Amino acid sequence: MVNQKKFKISVPATSANIGPGFDVLGMAFSLYLTLDCERLPDGSALQMSYEGEGAKDVPLVAEKNLITKTALYVLSTYGITSLPPLKIHVTNPIPLGRGLGSSGSAVVAGVVLANAAGNLNMTKDRMLDYCLMVERHPDNVAPALFGGFVASFLRELGPEELEPASIPRSEPTRNGAAQPPTPVTDIGHYIQLGWSQEIKAIAVIPDFEVATEDARAVLPDVYERADVIYNLQRIAVLTAALSRTPVNADLIHKAMADKVHQPYRKHLIPGMSEMLEEITPKTYPGVAGICLSGAGPTILVLATDNFDNIATAVQDIFKRQPNGGIKSIYKVLDVVHGGAQTDYYD
Repeated sequence: MVNQKKFKISVPATSANIGPGFDVLGMAFSLYLTLDCERLPDGSALQMSYEGEGAKDVPLVAEKNLITKTALYVLSTYGITSLPPLKIHVTNPIPLGRGLGSSGSAVVAGVVLANAAGNLNMTKDRMLDYCLMVERHPDNVAPALFGGFVASFLRELGPEELEPASIPRSEPTRNGAAQPPTPVTDIGHYIQLGWSQEIKAIAVIPDFEVATEDARAVLPDVYERADVIYNLQRIAVLTAALSRTPVNADLIHKAMADKVHQPYRKHLIPGMSEMLEEITPKTYPGVAGICLSGAGPTILVLATDNFDNIATAVQDIFKRQPNGGIKSIYKVLDVVHGGAQTDYYD
């Protein structure tokens, strides 16, 4: 049991759907959601404060905030009906609804919070099971939990595992209700892939949101065989090419092409088609690849240098869109290893 009074949880932002890796590839960035936690005397009420993205709208009630709601769910499967007395200060620099994994990072933070606050001693593999009961996309939560460049998939659950009694509720138990069942194991599988340290990620973040539900709604139910083959061929090459030094920018750029989700979502992100066509290794030295980050609208450019000029070129395309253009900011980020962590101190 950890006895330190204070602890800090850090969870990186992520990008998923990298190039042809729709619902498969994700990476963790050097942009962190943090929770500064302090244990309070027994009988004290939970204290929660929040700064950063969405501060005006994020609920600070334990049962409504995504982080603490997730923590309560995890604790309830261990028969613990409430969070222990804590003071929690959340700092969130991850833009909301922009394709940088803000909800996935919050879910991971909630599971890690439950593990630390309840002294549950879960492994990260077990934490992944809990994360996937709340956020069903391992390409978001696996990089946030484990760090690095990650490929992942969900296994198919058997009929007995799909029975209502085997699926835990996402709400904590109340008023003496039966303890929810423990989640099944090995829901998701992942592998950390190689990554060339020469490559950084430029995230160009426009001043509007795209709801994940809307981005999912535009996708077809059935794909042409040729389009599936197109993506499979490129994902095999891309995962190897991104690990190689020296960086083969032209190969990476070609291998990041996609026919499964970006063509259907481009109308949701003004200027995206122009960006994919104009931002290339030939036109902007240093570019290694470009794609939509997650479900968008953030544009992700992988590059080895010339970061500011590349980011400005993407911003200029946003600016020249109709109706006054679109404002944006950019961040140059490292792909980070290690993922979510908890640091204890007195």
